[in-house]
Amino acid sequence: MTENRLILRGALVVNPETNEQRVRDVCVADGRIADVAGFAMQGAEVIDLRGLVLCPGFTDLHVHLREPGQTHKEDIASGTLAAAAGGFTSVVAMPNTSPTVDSPEVVAALVRRNAEVGAVRVLQTAALSLGRKGRELTDAAALKQAGAVALTDDGSCIQDAGLMREALLNARSAGITVIDHCEEMSLTASGILHAGEIAKKLGLKGIPASSEELVVARDAILAAELGFPVHVQHLSSARSVSLVRWAKEEGIPLSAEVAPHHIVLTERACCEHGTNAKMNPPLRTERDRLAILEGLRDGTIEVIATDHAPHSDDEKARPISEAPFGVIGLETAVPLCLTELYRGGVLPLLELVAKFTTGPRRVLRLPLGLLEPGAPADFTVLDLECEIRIGPDMLRSRSRNTPFLNRICRGGVAGTMVGGKWVFRR
Repeated sequence: MTENRLILRGALVVNPETNEQRVRDVCVADGRIADVAGFAMQGAEVIDLRGLVLCPGFTDLHVHLREPGQTHKEDIASGTLAAAAGGFTSVVAMPNTSPTVDSPEVVAALVRRNAEVGAVRVLQTAALSLGRKGRELTDAAALKQAGAVALTDDGSCIQDAGLMREALLNARSAGITVIDHCEEMSLTASGILHAGEIAKKLGLKGIPASSEELVVARDAILAAELGFPVHVQHLSSARSVSLVRWAKEEGIPLSAEVAPHHIVLTERACCEHGTNAKMNPPLRTERDRLAILEGLRDGTIEVIATDHAPHSDDEKARPISEAPFGVIGLETAVPLCLTELYRGGVLPLLELVAKFTTGPRRVLRLPLGLLEPGAPADFTVLDLECEIRIGPDMLRSRSRNTPFLNRICRGGVAGTMVGGKWVFRR
């Protein structure tokens, strides 16, 4: 047996790039996918994956690893262990840390740190504006040179349309992706939950869907004018989905993601789960949820991303008006999506896998999620038949803030391989 040569035997290979769905062997040599035809079988380690599904490695386009400055919630080591257990071979880390990732020096330091301690590949983003305050732009070219894969003020949003236009021009010149958290702050200040019946029942200030929709529309118009792509994060409303659909029909380079909690839950979950169902944008109505499912089905929404946002038990134990926004998602996303989307008949398996592979790759314009000779041997292995109860014992994240504890899912992650090495195996 040679340590760096593997034969992954007998899995159903699902590859959205080529529309492949067939049982075959996949060979690995020196951490990369090898051509079966030219592979010397003798002496290679054989790993039996019969009855399982082998996919290109999944990418989570939206993750908060909390390092530096908030490591009581999560850090790169714990967050990437959670990612590995969740089936993700690559994660895209947001810049809303303390300090903000808004200078080439901080980016370069984090790129080194990510490589040193990450269990999976960590792709680092940087802020669009200094301190994410929306007043002065960062140096797009310098941030890309330092290793940033995209620019975003995630958790905040540039409110000035003229400044956002300038940011897109700078990003276009530098050749770096722009990702936007769409929120018109004048409509959301002090808001807690969706501006609907549950917020009214609980006596809490609401966050209207229009706060998101106005910025989605603005970004679509700017993307059309400049001919430069914008990716909008965590859509939550029916009208936002309609706006992205319109943009695509018009040939505007606008892409979108949705988080599993918006796929599965509505505002009513806040009554049962309290602060563990408080996130931004908030859970909205069943009409909004169904529109999101249709957006996934018809290709309007190309990406599923977790928006993994860990918080400590103490922080989430505060009153709902004071507790922070956000829920974890790295380890729950795939079981939830297999159950709700694949088993629920919303998406066939090939299209579901594409939301975690082809979609993120197109947004970032990077060679991720490929299953072809010469590509890194990054694989997500699924068990479509297993039953999983989401419990504290299965979570590697440092935090436990999720509304999905004790939920039973059918289908989950059997293993995660990065560079030809198992980083998780159930």
